[in-house]
Amino acid sequence: MSNITGKIILITGASSGIGEATARLLAAKGATVVLGARRLERLESLAASITESGGVAACRTLDVTRREDTQAFIDFAEQRFGRVDVLINNAGVMPLSRLDALKVDEWDRMIDVNIRGVLHGIAAALPLMQRQRSGQFINIASIGAYAVSPTAAVYCATKFAVRAISEGLRQEVGGDVRVTVVSPGVTESELAESISDEAARVAMNDFRRIAIPAEAIARAIAYAVEQPDDVDVSELVVRPTASPY
Repeated sequence: MSNITGKIILITGASSGIGEATARLLAAKGATVVLGARRLERLESLAASITESGGVAACRTLDVTRREDTQAFIDFAEQRFGRVDVLINNAGVMPLSRLDALKVDEWDRMIDVNIRGVLHGIAAALPLMQRQRSGQFINIASIGAYAVSPTAAVYCATKFAVRAISEGLRQEVGGDVRVTVVSPGVTESELAESISDEAARVAMNDFRRIAIPAEAIARAIAYAVEQPDDVDVSELVVRPTASPY
C-alpha cells in the first residue's frame, strides 16, 4: 500500500495547473484531497470529477492572502476528516515586469500571494500538525528561487523567500513534521496569463516554448509524499530536459 493512501491532503491554488494535476494524481493514489482556491465553480467541477473517478474530494473557497480564510480552510478539513496530513502551498502569481515599470500593485500582489500565502498556510496548519505529532508541508517555489532574470526580480525574490522560510521551518520543527520545497521549471499553467507588461509577456511566451506538463510536477509532489515518515525529501527541482534554465 502506498504511503499516500488514506492521507488527508490539502492543496491551495487547486483550481488549475499544478494544483489541479496534483489533486487528480493524489486522489487516484488513494488520498482524500481538500481543494482550495478563489474560483469555486472550478473547484466544484474538479471535486465532482475526482469523485466520479472513485476518489474522495472536498473543496472550499480560499484566498490565501487572508489569514482568517486560510485558517478556516484548515479548520474545515480537520472538522470534516479529523486531521491534516499534508498541506501543499501551491497558490502563486507571476505578473512579471521590469522594476522601472513601477508596477507596485503587482509587486504587492506577488508578496501577498507568494510569501504571505505560504506563511498563512504554515500559521494555520503547524499547530495542528504539532498536536498530531505528524504532518508535511510541501511549498511550491520555482527555478526562480535559484537565479534571477530580467523582469522577474520581485517574483524571484518571493520564491527565494519560499525556500528560506521552508528551510527555517524544516530546521525548527524537526522529527514529526516534514518540509519539502518543489521548484518547477517551465511548466504548462495559467501563471503567465497574469503578466500585464507587454514586453515581459512576449519574452515569457518565447521562454515557455519548451515546457513540461503540470502532471510532471504532480509526480514529484507524490514522490515526496509517499516516502516513509522518517524520510524527508527537502528539495526537488523539476525542469524540462531540453531547457537551458
